[in-house]
Amino acid sequence: MNWITNYVRPRINSIFSRREVPENLWTKCDSCGTMLFHREVADNLGVCTSCAHHMNITPRARFSALFDGGVFNEIAVPEPITDPLQFRDQKKYPDRMKAAQKSTGEREAMLVAAGEINRTPVVACAQDFSFMAGSMGMYVGNAIVAAAEEAVKLKRPLILFSAAGGARMQEGILSLMQMPRTTVAVQMLREAGLPYIVVLTHPTTGGVTASYAMLGDVQIAEPGALICFAGPRVIEQTIREKLPEGFQRAEYLLEHGMLDRVTDRRELKGELTTILRMLLGLPPAVSGDLPAPAADAEAAPAPAAEDKPAKKTTAK
Repeated sequence: MNWITNYVRPRINSIFSRREVPENLWTKCDSCGTMLFHREVADNLGVCTSCAHHMNITPRARFSALFDGGVFNEIAVPEPITDPLQFRDQKKYPDRMKAAQKSTGEREAMLVAAGEINRTPVVACAQDFSFMAGSMGMYVGNAIVAAAEEAVKLKRPLILFSAAGGARMQEGILSLMQMPRTTVAVQMLREAGLPYIVVLTHPTTGGVTASYAMLGDVQIAEPGALICFAGPRVIEQTIREKLPEGFQRAEYLLEHGMLDRVTDRRELKGELTTILRMLLGLPPAVSGDLPAPAADAEAAPAPAAEDKPAKKTTAK
């Protein structure tokens, strides 16, 4: 054994060789191509610091920024049948589900939670586009029904953040049945006199747009979000014409009366607070930083500003 060749030289090379930079330290903006440090992106709520492009963020990251102190209660969602159609394409449906659960760390494509936004109690649900493109299946339908029932029970408004490629084809007609189911859930809120606010994020398409995503009392969208039933490429191939610049984007829909607001994600918390408190007939929220709600506070409905806040748990 050559001691210098086999031990000393590799040891010296390992000490002085250039260290590899982990790939997850940097994120490339899809719009302007700028390389962004991941902590900088996270601190800016997934908004590019160079061009203000809104990237996709997970429901947990969104709720951590939205709720006071990042504290919220997860609401249980009934589990549907695992594979009702025994569907298989290149993979079995259960295998696709397991892969999505492993990559995202979430059970399904929607998270439902209750918490406070600037001391305004709400129920919120958000779709996760990274989970099978946020597709609407039976679980998503169950989640919206559960969110509406919880909102009615606690007498709180419901905020929904949509992000989906449409219905989940692996569940066939059962996924399409969630369109009338979620419409009935929204009607429950209307009958209870509770506000329903929808925040459309990029992208919101297909059966989601054709149902609960366009039924809000107030329709807000993030800048540049694609909002449509059929995508622009499909329409161009059908009519054989070039579509206008920015067609089906949030700003275009706002100009044509489909939306009420287009709001930067970093300003969304304040915007939602103002709208909610106006709709609920509450006084404006106190300006300035508010302390995080007490973790041991009593759980109780809070329709009025002076009521006691609901019980909270820390975000996972």
